[in-house]
Amino acid sequence: MMKYSDRRMWMTAFFLAGVILSAGSVPAQQILPVDQVQAGMKGKGRSVFQGSTQEEFDVEILGVLRNSSSVGPKKSMILARLSSERLEREGVAQGMSGSPVYIDGKIVGAVAYSFPFSTEPIAGITPIEEMLAIENRETPRSLYSEPRPIQKYMTLEELFSIHAHVFEAMEPAVYQGQSLVPMKIPLVFSGFSPRAFEKNKGYFSRLGFHPVSSSFHAQPQEGVSLPQTGLKPGDAVGVQFITGDLTMDATGTVTYVDGNKVLAFGHPMYNLGAVDFAMAKADVIGVLPSLNVSQKLAVSTIQVGRFVQDRSSGALGELGKPPRMIPVNIELLESETEIKSYKLKVADDKLLTPFLLNTAVTSLMLAEERSSADLSLEFMGTIYLENGMSIQMEDLFSGNFDSAIGSCVNMITSVAFFLTNNEFSDLAIHRVDLKFVATEEIRVSYLEKVLLDKYDVSPGELIQVKIFIRNFRGGGHVQEGVIPAPALPRGSEFYLIVSDTLSLQQFERTQYRSAGFVPRSLDQMVRMLGSLRKNNRVYIKIVAEKPGLFLKGEEMPNLPPSMKSMFASPRAASSAPTDLTHSTLFQVQVKVPSVFQGAAIIPMKIK
Repeated sequence: MMKYSDRRMWMTAFFLAGVILSAGSVPAQQILPVDQVQAGMKGKGRSVFQGSTQEEFDVEILGVLRNSSSVGPKKSMILARLSSERLEREGVAQGMSGSPVYIDGKIVGAVAYSFPFSTEPIAGITPIEEMLAIENRETPRSLYSEPRPIQKYMTLEELFSIHAHVFEAMEPAVYQGQSLVPMKIPLVFSGFSPRAFEKNKGYFSRLGFHPVSSSFHAQPQEGVSLPQTGLKPGDAVGVQFITGDLTMDATGTVTYVDGNKVLAFGHPMYNLGAVDFAMAKADVIGVLPSLNVSQKLAVSTIQVGRFVQDRSSGALGELGKPPRMIPVNIELLESETEIKSYKLKVADDKLLTPFLLNTAVTSLMLAEERSSADLSLEFMGTIYLENGMSIQMEDLFSGNFDSAIGSCVNMITSVAFFLTNNEFSDLAIHRVDLKFVATEEIRVSYLEKVLLDKYDVSPGELIQVKIFIRNFRGGGHVQEGVIPAPALPRGSEFYLIVSDTLSLQQFERTQYRSAGFVPRSLDQMVRMLGSLRKNNRVYIKIVAEKPGLFLKGEEMPNLPPSMKSMFASPRAASSAPTDLTHSTLFQVQVKVPSVFQGAAIIPMKIK
């Protein structure tokens, strides 16, 4: 947690920067309305192609497209030919999104659209009036998420599928370069392992970005003085999604500045509405030419404010106001003495936070571990919430070909998703602490057999249980214990279940006739996320033929008929309960030093 003195210094710095910006900013530019724009007009545009120095390029208006299918009904797009020695060579580059265009000193709009594979630098310009109409509305954004059963693992593919309604599929004409499309935003990954970048870049491409791997790092914030924190139209601007030991920055161009108000991009990132993304100055390393669309390679330098709106006509930012980002502390122990620590901050966003956590942790683990060899990961983690709640995570993963890393990261991703996309409350994550202990070995064991000292028992009688466990590549051990026989009538039958996590889940799906457990309240969801079944546990359960109910994700076992009728009543239950023919009478878990696999169901009888 940031100390009070540090927070005060941070806020003071932003306040002073805001004072400087307000006192010394350029007055708002005069605008040229789109209704006055005509074919044949000529003007100038500005953008940065190297370092932080702006370059001018010529603009010739070709016409105005009314109600263009590229931007939507009652909206216009200005079509223009851009020219300069650089543009003739490299074309319209990704990262130019937001580059301001002027005619007779009046701002017309922002370069924002292009034709893929075009042999001429022809671009679509978003009229400045449409960008100025973006308002800073404080309405909180909520991504609707249908009630979903809690699941232990969630892949990036599943995440993308859940949010597929947010992303529009491109028409074939777009892929063939026959239609104007929003210029993709370069997304620069710095410090990420090549393997992690290759593994995840396809998902970020589908999110509307153009992922680029870079070995360059941003200039430290401490080396920049306050007067340098301003932005001017034509400057490169970054959106910082991850900062710290890894960085992930999206790059565009500033279109318009009025006091502490900044407009950029000229097209949406996602058109999500209210957002809270870090806004930073950026340096352009260079332009990567391409037969498809060239792209700027840039890195963010100093954070100067935050983007607060992501709309169809561009992004609105505020100078001098820091964003809220989630600190992520990662510790990797590879031996008794070798500890590696990493500190990150990720964007606080319902849509992006699970994606960003998955990508960052995957990259660090793939970079540090021999993921193609044998690997076991002991994992402990805590996600702290702003409301004072916390979720404790613990588990063991083992395998090769990065299976251990993938499973562990997918569990973290699932917990983050359910917290940020739940149906009950807008939860804010305060901090994430993750700790890994890695060993280059396989730690997997298998159930060999289960022996009992008796199979016919009296009610309450203690049953001696021996569980024989075989380790990977030979060897083994015996887990011993006692469990009490259930208090059932003479002649009753019951079942002793010894199981791993997956097998027990499959058994319970049959028992409850349900695909999964859907939480009914915020407290229950947090409790379920904190008690996810673990791989290094042997689960022991006694089940008997007794009436019960499965209601709102929880079993109500061994209910008397009167109680069962009461809970099943439409007046008492807001959702239909499931009648259970078999109820759980006893359950316990035993921790073992390996990933346990196997299951046995043993029939028993009360004598």
